[in-house]
Amino acid sequence: MNKIAMACAGLLLGASGAWAANGSGARELFQRIDTNRDRMLQFGEIQAARAQMFDRMDANRNGLLDPNEVRTAVAQVKAKRGFQSAQVAGLEAQASRMDRNGDGKISRDEFAGFIPDRLLQADRNGDRALSLSELRTLRRQ
Repeated sequence: MNKIAMACAGLLLGASGAWAANGSGARELFQRIDTNRDRMLQFGEIQAARAQMFDRMDANRNGLLDPNEVRTAVAQVKAKRGFQSAQVAGLEAQASRMDRNGDGKISRDEFAGFIPDRLLQADRNGDRALSLSELRTLRRQ
């Protein structure tokens, strides 16, 4: 497993699992992502939120995430949300898929366009959006 894949695992959990957390933080994140206020998260809205996340992570503003930038961001996500290593272990394979061109770096398009497997699976009706019901199921997992 390459370094960038390992580090991105934490970011995937932070990006896709944050609304599965308890409390008002999940509601705030949902409201921030649900830009059209339809009480569903379209994959396009998730991708836009991931693009904003990428912009915060790209410390040198070169349009690519290198392994050091990713490690720094993962450490911040883990510290802020209290994630443990076991919680990110299953996401390592998804993280490696983000680097579609295999150059060892993740572009903004690669990062933003990626929809984590657990979100794809939660979309039970295949409409490329997560309803409140689908999000509740995700939360229970």
